[in-house]
Amino acid sequence: MNSFDHDDHASSIAPLHRRAFLQCATAFAGSLTIAKFLPLPAFAQDQPPVRLKDYPFFPFCIDWHDSKKRNFAEQATMLKELGYEGVGHIWLDKVDERLKTLDDAGLKLFQITMQVTLAEGKPPYDARFKDVLKLINGRHVQFCLLVGGAKPSDTSADPRGGAILREMSDLAKDTDAQLLLYPHVSDWIERIEDSVRVAQKVDRANVGAMFNLCHWLRVDKQRDYASLLKQAMPRLWAVSLNGADEHDDKPGWEHYIQPLDKGDFDVGRFLKTLKELGYRGPIGLQCYGIGGDTREHLARSMAAWRKLSENLKK
Repeated sequence: MNSFDHDDHASSIAPLHRRAFLQCATAFAGSLTIAKFLPLPAFAQDQPPVRLKDYPFFPFCIDWHDSKKRNFAEQATMLKELGYEGVGHIWLDKVDERLKTLDDAGLKLFQITMQVTLAEGKPPYDARFKDVLKLINGRHVQFCLLVGGAKPSDTSADPRGGAILREMSDLAKDTDAQLLLYPHVSDWIERIEDSVRVAQKVDRANVGAMFNLCHWLRVDKQRDYASLLKQAMPRLWAVSLNGADEHDDKPGWEHYIQPLDKGDFDVGRFLKTLKELGYRGPIGLQCYGIGGDTREHLARSMAAWRKLSENLKK
């Protein structure tokens, strides 16, 4: 599950893998009413803020386990037909192709998952990051960073991790991209607490935190997500969820990552908590490891989402 070698990615959970994306609704000729704003890049500080739709919903990790092996264009057509608003992309390969197929279907690229390592003697991040930033500028894309190369939650690695993340933040500062610290089991950033701690220390307007349900279920036995979400809220810019069982002591992800209509974890109550805390950002659907025809389980998850999302309106 935890790897920083590009060729080993199939064995690691893709992040679930993105804060408040809010769909352009800038109104002129009258008044501008806005509830929540994205942090603005340096070049946009004096421009009108951008409002994106509350709670945009999209799947990610839909490539590897699809029995139909759909290409990007086929995925985009499928997502459009099922009612999804876009997708999350894994790694930095073929981002240009992904963007074209989404644009052609009228869909959005919400997130790109990439790996970062603190390990000495290795490049800390993919050199293509600079070029991808140019491709996605103006699209409000979030980069979900899986940060490894040190022991989980090891605060002694904070200085090195902070330096790497500030370097990446500098590269992205003249874009509207956000960098999210993605908690992933066995990584240095393993818990939402790590994500928040490091984001606060990095202290950049484009670096925030993400909450991933399946990884939280695996590493935190307390099941008190409300207090963690509350602490994260100032920098909580994305959430991922899926159907899941409340507890599973066995290895693997069969019970912690399921379609949204399965499992005994109360997703509706979780969503209601997010709303009560003031969260209005994107919600990604984790699909890693779910086999069979991806269309079948995405259709079921969308049907479940239409019912569960009522908890965001109450």
